[in-house]
Amino acid sequence: RTLAEVGAVEGQAVTRWLADPDCAAPGGESVRQVCARVGRWLESVPEGRTVAVVEPEVVRAAVVHALGLPVGTFWRLDAAPLTATELSGRAGRWNLRLGRALGGE
Repeated sequence: RTLAEVGAVEGQAVTRWLADPDCAAPGGESVRQVCARVGRWLESVPEGRTVAVVEPEVVRAAVVHALGLPVGTFWRLDAAPLTATELSGRAGRWNLRLGRALGGE
């Protein structure tokens, strides 16, 4: 279901989920858990070029982790469809380039 459909039935739960990074739907992950999981993956990526085709939530979590942002900023980041978000550097010292159209330089 879409977020709007779930919100129409479970409005308070959706509001809490969007406001509390520790809130998780039954059987799901909280935003904090997603950011931690993606952060662990990001720190384990070997040197060199790695390309990952992912959902916007994974892009947000990677940016939160790489830049050391508070987890609460997760919902304030927009990852546009069909764009590239590039993290360069290495664990502990990331640089961010975002919004490049796919196929462009």
